[in-house]
Amino acid sequence: MTSSTPCPFCQIAAFHPPCSPLSLSPPSSAPPTHTSYVLLSTPLTLAFLDIAPISRGHVLLATRAHKEKLSDVSRREGRALGAWIGLVSRAVMRVMGVEDWNVVQNNGARAAQVVPHVHFHIIPRAGDVPEIKNRSWTVFGKGQREELDDEDAVQLLERMRREMKREVELLREREGEDAVRILLGDGGEVEMSMKSKL
Repeated sequence: MTSSTPCPFCQIAAFHPPCSPLSLSPPSSAPPTHTSYVLLSTPLTLAFLDIAPISRGHVLLATRAHKEKLSDVSRREGRALGAWIGLVSRAVMRVMGVEDWNVVQNNGARAAQVVPHVHFHIIPRAGDVPEIKNRSWTVFGKGQREELDDEDAVQLLERMRREMKREVELLREREGEDAVRILLGDGGEVEMSMKSKL
């Protein structure tokens, strides 16, 4: 990525304003030439299908603001990423019907970061992937990456959005309305509550 090449994740953020994950059809101002499959768009985070997935259902969870490395992320952004990664993972795994997955985050070109914008890979591992017998270092990205199939992406995204909505409703049942309000505000209320106690 060069300074003259716009960040693709920043473009996705610009085209997809924050909206409730309870919405099954989030707004988009993307031109017809721009294709992105956005699962989640909050004030601080985005989740979308990887355009070159390692496996079917491969999702990226990223900061909305351009931050190159994890060490550049604010505490508030870190809390938002942490709050969403479990929910997004559960929704994706339920749709994909798998029990195993990778969550991977790379920092810098030598660490295999292709797009210099903080993001986590959520990679479903289907039953046809052999169990790793050798417990030594295994590269998460081994295997062929393919282009995302647009028709499949539309169907997956619809199902994933329904599961995300379900996850938020389950959170409401388990932890109450305050937990949902904090999640939907990407954790900002927690920061304000902590400041008021100091």
